Amino acid sequence: MATSASASLSKTIKQQYMELPQGDKVQAMYIWVDGTGEGLRCKTRTLDFEPKSIKGELQSLYAPEIAVQTEPYDPHHCLKKCNSYSPRPLAELPEWNFDGSSTYQAEGSNSDMYLIPAAMFRDPFRKDPNKLVLCEVQKYNRKPAETNLRIKCSKVMEMVADQHPWFGMEQEYTILGTDGHPFGWPSNGFPGPQGPYYCGVGADKAYGRDIVEAHYRACLYAGVNICGTNAEVMPAQWEFQIGLCEGIDMGDHLWVARFILHRVCEDFGVVASFDPKPIPGNWNGAGCHTNFSTKEMREEDGLKAIEDAIEKLGKRHEYHIRAYDPKGGLDNARRLTGRHETSNIHEFSAGVANRGASIRIPRSVGQEKRGYFEDRRPSANCDPYSVTEALIRTCLLNEQGEEPTDY
Repeated sequence: MATSASASLSKTIKQQYMELPQGDKVQAMYIWVDGTGEGLRCKTRTLDFEPKSIKGELQSLYAPEIAVQTEPYDPHHCLKKCNSYSPRPLAELPEWNFDGSSTYQAEGSNSDMYLIPAAMFRDPFRKDPNKLVLCEVQKYNRKPAETNLRIKCSKVMEMVADQHPWFGMEQEYTILGTDGHPFGWPSNGFPGPQGPYYCGVGADKAYGRDIVEAHYRACLYAGVNICGTNAEVMPAQWEFQIGLCEGIDMGDHLWVARFILHRVCEDFGVVASFDPKPIPGNWNGAGCHTNFSTKEMREEDGLKAIEDAIEKLGKRHEYHIRAYDPKGGLDNARRLTGRHETSNIHEFSAGVANRGASIRIPRSVGQEKRGYFEDRRPSANCDPYSVTEALIRTCLLNEQGEEPTDY
Protein backbone atom coordinates (compact mmCIF):
# COMPACT_ATOMS: atom_id res chain seq x y z
CA MET A 1 0.00 0.00 0.00
CA ALA A 2 1.39 3.39 -1.02
CA THR A 3 1.50 6.41 1.31
CA SER A 4 2.15 10.02 0.38
CA ALA A 5 5.67 11.47 0.31
CA SER A 6 4.52 14.25 2.67
CA ALA A 7 3.91 11.70 5.41
CA SER A 8 7.63 10.94 5.55
CA LEU A 9 8.57 14.54 6.30
CA SER A 10 9.77 15.12 9.85
CA LYS A 11 6.90 16.13 12.11
CA THR A 12 9.46 16.95 14.80
CA ILE A 13 11.06 19.63 12.65
CA LYS A 14 7.65 21.02 11.76
CA GLN A 15 6.71 21.21 15.43
CA GLN A 16 9.65 23.55 16.11
CA TYR A 17 7.98 26.12 13.89
CA MET A 18 4.43 25.45 15.06
CA GLU A 19 5.54 26.26 18.62
CA LEU A 20 6.77 29.73 17.65
CA PRO A 21 4.66 32.56 19.11
CA GLN A 22 2.32 34.25 16.65
CA GLY A 23 1.85 37.51 18.51
CA ASP A 24 -1.64 38.94 18.38
CA LYS A 25 -2.28 37.57 14.89
CA VAL A 26 -4.77 34.81 14.11
CA GLN A 27 -4.72 32.35 11.21
CA ALA A 28 -8.18 31.69 9.75
CA MET A 29 -8.48 28.76 7.34
CA TYR A 30 -11.38 29.32 4.95
CA ILE A 31 -13.00 26.05 3.76
CA TRP A 32 -15.47 25.53 0.93
CA VAL A 33 -17.08 22.83 -1.23
CA ASP A 34 -15.69 22.82 -4.76
CA GLY A 35 -17.45 22.33 -8.08
CA THR A 36 -17.60 18.54 -7.78
CA GLY A 37 -20.01 18.81 -4.86
CA GLU A 38 -17.78 16.40 -2.96
CA GLY A 39 -14.29 17.88 -2.74
CA LEU A 40 -13.20 20.43 -0.18
CA ARG A 41 -10.76 23.30 -0.70
CA CYS A 42 -9.10 25.62 1.79
CA LYS A 43 -6.78 28.57 2.12
CA THR A 44 -5.58 30.68 5.03
CA ARG A 45 -5.51 34.39 5.81
CA THR A 46 -4.17 36.42 8.73
CA LEU A 47 -6.50 38.38 11.00
CA ASP A 48 -5.45 41.10 13.44
CA PHE A 49 -7.73 39.81 16.20
CA GLU A 50 -9.45 36.62 17.33
CA PRO A 51 -12.99 36.49 15.90
CA LYS A 52 -15.66 35.44 18.37
CA SER A 53 -18.52 34.72 15.99
CA ILE A 54 -19.49 34.78 12.32
CA LYS A 55 -21.97 37.63 12.66
CA GLY A 56 -20.18 39.47 15.44
CA GLU A 57 -19.15 43.06 15.10
CA LEU A 58 -15.89 44.77 15.94
CA GLN A 59 -15.76 48.46 16.75
CA SER A 60 -12.99 50.38 15.02
CA LEU A 61 -10.53 52.37 17.13
CA TYR A 62 -11.80 55.58 15.54
CA ALA A 63 -15.45 54.60 14.99
CA PRO A 64 -18.13 55.16 17.64
CA GLU A 65 -20.70 53.43 15.41
CA ILE A 66 -20.72 49.70 14.86
CA ALA A 67 -21.74 48.25 11.51
CA VAL A 68 -21.32 45.04 9.57
CA GLN A 69 -19.13 44.91 6.50
CA THR A 70 -21.08 44.12 3.33
CA GLU A 71 -18.38 44.44 0.65
CA PRO A 72 -15.28 42.24 0.20
CA TYR A 73 -12.40 43.01 2.50
CA ASP A 74 -9.96 45.60 1.13
CA PRO A 75 -7.00 46.36 3.44
CA HIS A 76 -6.11 49.53 1.53
CA HIS A 77 -9.65 50.82 1.89
CA CYS A 78 -9.49 50.03 5.60
CA LEU A 79 -6.23 51.95 5.96
CA LYS A 80 -7.63 55.02 4.24
CA LYS A 81 -10.71 54.96 6.43
CA CYS A 82 -8.70 54.64 9.64
CA ASN A 83 -6.35 57.44 8.66
CA SER A 84 -9.27 59.76 8.04
CA TYR A 85 -10.77 58.92 11.43
CA SER A 86 -14.03 57.80 9.79
CA PRO A 87 -16.22 54.92 10.90
CA ARG A 88 -15.07 51.68 9.29
CA PRO A 89 -17.72 48.96 8.95
CA LEU A 90 -15.87 45.78 9.86
CA ALA A 91 -17.17 42.23 10.14
CA GLU A 92 -15.26 39.88 12.40
CA LEU A 93 -14.74 37.46 9.51
CA PRO A 94 -14.38 39.31 6.20
CA GLU A 95 -15.44 37.93 2.86
CA TRP A 96 -12.68 36.64 0.61
CA ASN A 97 -12.28 35.38 -2.94
CA PHE A 98 -10.59 32.63 -4.95
CA ASP A 99 -9.96 31.42 -8.48
CA GLY A 100 -13.02 29.39 -9.42
CA SER A 101 -11.46 28.24 -12.70
CA SER A 102 -9.15 26.01 -10.66
CA THR A 103 -11.94 24.45 -8.56
CA TYR A 104 -14.39 23.48 -11.34
CA GLN A 105 -16.57 26.48 -10.47
CA ALA A 106 -15.87 29.15 -13.12
CA GLU A 107 -14.34 29.89 -16.51
CA GLY A 108 -10.86 31.36 -16.64
CA SER A 109 -12.12 34.52 -18.31
CA ASN A 110 -14.36 35.33 -15.31
CA SER A 111 -12.99 33.28 -12.46
CA ASP A 112 -13.35 35.35 -9.26
CA MET A 113 -15.64 33.69 -6.72
CA TYR A 114 -16.61 34.99 -3.29
CA LEU A 115 -16.20 33.18 0.04
CA ILE A 116 -18.92 34.10 2.54
CA PRO A 117 -18.15 32.90 6.10
CA ALA A 118 -21.00 30.74 7.41
CA ALA A 119 -19.72 28.77 10.42
CA MET A 120 -16.61 28.93 12.59
CA PHE A 121 -14.74 26.28 14.59
CA ARG A 122 -11.51 26.06 16.59
CA ASP A 123 -8.52 24.90 14.55
CA PRO A 124 -7.25 21.55 15.94
CA PHE A 125 -4.13 21.65 13.74
CA ARG A 126 -2.81 25.12 14.55
CA LYS A 127 -4.73 25.28 17.86
CA ASP A 128 -6.13 28.35 19.62
CA PRO A 129 -6.63 31.15 18.80
CA ASN A 130 -6.68 30.02 15.16
CA LYS A 131 -9.92 29.16 13.37
CA LEU A 132 -11.55 26.99 10.74
CA VAL A 133 -14.14 28.94 8.76
CA LEU A 134 -16.70 27.09 6.66
CA CYS A 135 -17.86 29.28 3.78
CA GLU A 136 -20.64 29.54 1.25
CA VAL A 137 -19.57 30.28 -2.32
CA GLN A 138 -21.03 33.03 -4.50
CA LYS A 139 -20.36 33.68 -8.17
CA TYR A 140 -19.18 36.97 -9.66
CA ASN A 141 -22.80 38.20 -9.83
CA ARG A 142 -23.41 37.34 -6.15
CA LYS A 143 -25.65 34.39 -6.98
CA PRO A 144 -24.95 31.08 -5.21
CA ALA A 145 -22.52 28.73 -6.92
CA GLU A 146 -24.10 25.54 -8.26
CA THR A 147 -22.65 23.46 -5.42
CA ASN A 148 -23.57 26.00 -2.73
CA LEU A 149 -26.50 23.95 -1.46
CA ARG A 150 -26.32 25.54 1.98
CA ILE A 151 -28.23 28.67 1.04
CA LYS A 152 -31.44 26.87 0.02
CA CYS A 153 -31.16 24.47 2.92
CA SER A 154 -30.84 27.36 5.35
CA LYS A 155 -33.97 29.02 3.96
CA VAL A 156 -35.99 25.82 4.27
CA MET A 157 -34.74 25.26 7.83
CA GLU A 158 -35.84 28.76 8.82
CA MET A 159 -39.35 27.99 7.55
CA VAL A 160 -39.74 25.08 9.99
CA ALA A 161 -37.69 26.37 12.92
CA ASP A 162 -40.69 26.17 15.24
CA GLN A 163 -40.82 22.39 14.68
CA HIS A 164 -37.22 21.97 15.90
CA PRO A 165 -35.94 19.41 13.37
CA TRP A 166 -33.12 17.32 14.82
CA PHE A 167 -30.66 15.32 12.76
CA GLY A 168 -27.89 12.82 13.33
CA MET A 169 -25.81 11.51 10.44
CA GLU A 170 -23.70 8.34 10.46
CA GLN A 171 -20.75 8.97 8.15
CA GLU A 172 -19.08 5.84 6.81
CA TYR A 173 -15.73 6.03 5.03
CA THR A 174 -12.87 3.81 3.87
CA ILE A 175 -9.17 4.35 4.52
CA LEU A 176 -7.12 3.88 1.33
CA GLY A 177 -3.49 4.17 0.35
CA THR A 178 -2.59 6.82 -2.21
CA ASP A 179 -2.73 4.03 -4.80
CA GLY A 180 -6.39 3.38 -3.98
CA HIS A 181 -5.71 0.09 -2.19
CA PRO A 182 -7.59 -0.37 1.12
CA PHE A 183 -5.42 0.24 4.17
CA GLY A 184 -4.09 -2.98 5.68
CA TRP A 185 -5.33 -5.27 2.90
CA PRO A 186 -2.85 -7.75 1.38
CA SER A 187 -1.14 -6.23 -1.64
CA ASN A 188 -2.10 -9.08 -3.93
CA GLY A 189 -5.27 -10.40 -2.40
CA PHE A 190 -8.08 -9.88 0.07
CA PRO A 191 -8.48 -10.12 3.84
CA GLY A 192 -10.73 -12.73 5.39
CA PRO A 193 -14.47 -12.42 4.69
CA GLN A 194 -16.66 -9.94 6.52
CA GLY A 195 -17.79 -10.92 9.99
CA PRO A 196 -15.09 -10.15 12.60
CA TYR A 197 -14.44 -6.52 11.66
CA TYR A 198 -17.59 -4.62 12.74
CA CYS A 199 -16.71 -2.97 16.08
CA GLY A 200 -13.70 -5.27 16.07
CA VAL A 201 -10.72 -5.17 18.40
CA GLY A 202 -7.23 -6.40 17.60
CA ALA A 203 -4.56 -5.87 14.97
CA ASP A 204 -6.13 -8.46 12.66
CA LYS A 205 -9.59 -6.87 12.87
CA ALA A 206 -9.22 -3.07 13.26
CA TYR A 207 -7.30 -1.38 10.43
CA GLY A 208 -6.21 2.20 11.06
CA ARG A 209 -7.53 2.98 14.54
CA ASP A 210 -4.84 5.66 15.09
CA ILE A 211 -6.46 7.74 12.34
CA VAL A 212 -9.91 7.28 13.88
CA GLU A 213 -8.75 8.33 17.36
CA ALA A 214 -6.88 11.35 16.02
CA HIS A 215 -9.94 12.46 14.05
CA TYR A 216 -12.27 12.00 17.01
CA ARG A 217 -10.12 14.11 19.33
CA ALA A 218 -9.57 16.78 16.67
CA CYS A 219 -13.33 17.09 16.16
CA LEU A 220 -13.93 17.45 19.90
CA TYR A 221 -11.28 20.16 20.07
CA ALA A 222 -12.78 22.00 17.12
CA GLY A 223 -16.26 22.04 18.62
CA VAL A 224 -17.74 19.67 16.06
CA ASN A 225 -20.71 17.84 17.53
CA ILE A 226 -19.29 14.33 17.09
CA CYS A 227 -21.04 11.76 19.25
CA GLY A 228 -19.34 8.47 18.44
CA THR A 229 -17.31 6.22 16.17
CA ASN A 230 -16.90 2.53 15.37
CA ALA A 231 -15.23 0.11 12.99
CA GLU A 232 -17.53 -0.97 10.17
CA VAL A 233 -18.32 -4.28 8.46
CA MET A 234 -15.62 -4.12 5.77
CA PRO A 235 -12.00 -4.02 7.00
CA ALA A 236 -10.49 -0.50 6.72
CA GLN A 237 -14.01 0.93 6.78
CA TRP A 238 -15.06 3.12 9.70
CA GLU A 239 -17.93 5.32 10.78
CA PHE A 240 -18.33 8.46 12.86
CA GLN A 241 -21.59 9.98 13.98
CA ILE A 242 -22.41 13.70 13.99
CA GLY A 243 -25.37 14.98 16.04
CA LEU A 244 -27.66 15.77 17.51
CA CYS A 245 -27.75 18.92 15.39
CA GLU A 246 -30.72 21.18 14.78
CA GLY A 247 -31.46 22.65 11.37
CA ILE A 248 -28.58 23.99 9.29
CA ASP A 249 -26.00 22.98 11.92
CA MET A 250 -26.20 19.39 10.67
CA GLY A 251 -24.64 20.21 7.32
CA ASP A 252 -22.10 22.61 8.81
CA HIS A 253 -20.80 20.14 11.37
CA LEU A 254 -20.62 17.19 8.98
CA TRP A 255 -18.72 19.12 6.30
CA VAL A 256 -16.18 20.35 8.86
CA ALA A 257 -15.85 16.83 10.31
CA ARG A 258 -15.07 15.59 6.79
CA PHE A 259 -12.50 18.33 6.32
CA ILE A 260 -10.80 17.41 9.59
CA LEU A 261 -10.74 13.75 8.55
CA HIS A 262 -9.07 14.63 5.24
CA ARG A 263 -6.45 16.69 7.08
CA VAL A 264 -5.76 13.95 9.62
CA CYS A 265 -5.36 11.41 6.83
CA GLU A 266 -3.04 13.83 5.05
CA ASP A 267 -0.77 13.80 8.10
CA PHE A 268 -0.76 9.99 8.11
CA GLY A 269 -0.14 9.81 4.36
CA VAL A 270 -3.38 7.99 3.51
CA VAL A 271 -6.71 8.88 1.90
CA ALA A 272 -10.24 8.97 3.31
CA SER A 273 -12.70 7.81 0.65
CA PHE A 274 -16.43 8.53 0.78
CA ASP A 275 -17.11 6.43 -2.29
CA PRO A 276 -20.37 4.53 -1.65
CA LYS A 277 -18.96 1.30 -3.08
CA PRO A 278 -15.16 1.50 -3.01
CA ILE A 279 -14.60 -2.25 -3.47
CA PRO A 280 -16.90 -4.20 -5.81
CA GLY A 281 -18.08 -7.66 -4.93
CA ASN A 282 -19.09 -9.18 -1.62
CA TRP A 283 -18.08 -6.20 0.50
CA ASN A 284 -20.28 -3.64 2.22
CA GLY A 285 -20.64 -0.20 0.69
CA ALA A 286 -20.51 3.09 2.58
CA GLY A 287 -23.54 5.19 3.42
CA CYS A 288 -24.50 8.17 5.51
CA HIS A 289 -27.59 6.99 7.38
CA THR A 290 -29.60 10.00 8.51
CA ASN A 291 -31.64 10.07 11.71
CA PHE A 292 -34.46 12.60 11.79
CA SER A 293 -37.10 13.79 14.23
CA THR A 294 -39.29 16.78 14.99
CA LYS A 295 -40.69 18.07 18.26
CA GLU A 296 -43.98 16.31 17.54
CA MET A 297 -42.24 12.99 16.84
CA ARG A 298 -40.34 13.19 20.11
CA GLU A 299 -43.43 13.86 22.22
CA GLU A 300 -45.90 11.33 23.59
CA ASP A 301 -47.59 9.28 20.83
CA GLY A 302 -45.13 10.78 18.33
CA LEU A 303 -45.07 7.47 16.44
CA LYS A 304 -48.11 8.67 14.48
CA ALA A 305 -46.11 11.66 13.18
CA ILE A 306 -43.23 9.31 12.31
CA GLU A 307 -45.55 7.01 10.35
CA ASP A 308 -47.10 9.98 8.54
CA ALA A 309 -43.64 11.20 7.52
CA ILE A 310 -42.65 7.75 6.26
CA GLU A 311 -45.83 7.57 4.17
CA LYS A 312 -44.91 10.89 2.53
CA LEU A 313 -41.38 9.67 1.86
CA GLY A 314 -42.72 6.55 0.16
CA LYS A 315 -44.60 8.68 -2.35
CA ARG A 316 -41.47 10.66 -3.26
CA HIS A 317 -38.80 7.97 -3.41
CA GLU A 318 -37.22 8.98 -6.72
CA TYR A 319 -36.85 12.62 -5.64
CA HIS A 320 -34.95 11.53 -2.54
CA ILE A 321 -32.72 9.12 -4.44
CA ARG A 322 -31.66 12.01 -6.69
CA ALA A 323 -30.99 14.23 -3.66
CA TYR A 324 -29.02 11.60 -1.77
CA ASP A 325 -25.82 11.50 -3.82
CA PRO A 326 -24.01 14.21 -5.82
CA LYS A 327 -24.54 12.37 -9.11
CA GLY A 328 -28.31 12.18 -8.85
CA GLY A 329 -28.44 8.54 -7.77
CA LEU A 330 -25.78 7.07 -10.06
CA ASP A 331 -23.28 6.59 -7.23
CA ASN A 332 -25.87 5.06 -4.94
CA ALA A 333 -26.96 2.60 -7.64
CA ARG A 334 -23.70 0.73 -7.01
CA ARG A 335 -24.50 0.50 -3.30
CA LEU A 336 -28.30 0.15 -2.97
CA THR A 337 -28.61 -3.35 -4.40
CA GLY A 338 -30.76 -5.00 -1.75
CA ARG A 339 -27.68 -6.77 -0.41
CA HIS A 340 -25.07 -5.90 2.24
CA GLU A 341 -27.56 -4.22 4.60
CA THR A 342 -29.13 -2.00 1.94
CA SER A 343 -32.51 -1.63 0.29
CA ASN A 344 -33.06 -1.81 -3.47
CA ILE A 345 -32.66 1.60 -5.10
CA HIS A 346 -35.82 1.08 -7.18
CA GLU A 347 -38.09 0.18 -4.26
CA PHE A 348 -39.21 1.98 -1.10
CA SER A 349 -39.56 0.02 2.12
CA ALA A 350 -39.81 0.64 5.85
CA GLY A 351 -39.71 -1.53 8.94
CA VAL A 352 -38.89 -1.79 12.63
CA ALA A 353 -35.22 -2.73 13.23
CA ASN A 354 -34.87 -3.65 9.53
CA ARG A 355 -31.45 -2.69 8.18
CA GLY A 356 -32.44 -3.89 4.73
CA ALA A 357 -35.19 -1.26 4.45
CA SER A 358 -35.13 2.28 3.05
CA ILE A 359 -36.40 3.58 6.39
CA ARG A 360 -35.65 1.89 9.71
CA ILE A 361 -37.68 2.58 12.83
CA PRO A 362 -35.48 1.65 15.82
CA ARG A 363 -37.01 -1.03 18.02
CA SER A 364 -36.95 1.28 21.05
CA VAL A 365 -39.00 3.83 19.11
CA GLY A 366 -41.56 1.20 18.22
CA GLN A 367 -41.82 0.25 21.88
CA GLU A 368 -41.94 3.78 23.31
CA LYS A 369 -44.22 5.09 20.51
CA ARG A 370 -42.10 8.19 19.98
CA GLY A 371 -38.63 9.25 18.90
CA TYR A 372 -37.08 9.30 15.42
CA PHE A 373 -36.55 7.30 12.23
CA GLU A 374 -33.46 6.47 10.20
CA ASP A 375 -33.27 7.06 6.45
CA ARG A 376 -30.69 4.53 5.24
CA ARG A 377 -30.60 5.67 1.61
CA PRO A 378 -28.10 8.60 1.61
CA SER A 379 -24.69 7.71 0.17
CA ALA A 380 -21.42 8.29 1.99
CA ASN A 381 -20.57 11.11 -0.44
CA CYS A 382 -23.93 12.87 -0.11
CA ASP A 383 -24.21 16.58 0.54
CA PRO A 384 -25.79 16.82 4.02
CA TYR A 385 -27.47 20.09 3.06
CA SER A 386 -29.25 18.33 0.20
CA VAL A 387 -30.27 15.36 2.37
CA THR A 388 -31.65 17.36 5.29
CA GLU A 389 -33.37 19.85 2.99
CA ALA A 390 -35.12 17.01 1.13
CA LEU A 391 -36.39 15.51 4.40
CA ILE A 392 -37.81 18.86 5.49
CA ARG A 393 -39.46 19.53 2.14
CA THR A 394 -41.22 16.17 2.05
CA CYS A 395 -42.00 15.52 5.71
CA LEU A 396 -42.75 19.02 7.02
CA LEU A 397 -43.55 21.24 4.03
CA ASN A 398 -45.65 18.48 2.49
CA GLU A 399 -44.19 18.87 -0.97
CA GLN A 400 -45.21 16.35 -3.62
CA GLY A 401 -43.93 15.42 -7.05
CA GLU A 402 -40.40 14.95 -8.30
CA GLU A 403 -39.20 18.55 -8.19
CA PRO A 404 -38.64 20.84 -5.16
CA THR A 405 -40.87 23.87 -4.70
CA ASP A 406 -39.23 27.26 -5.22
CA TYR A 407 -40.08 29.48 -2.26
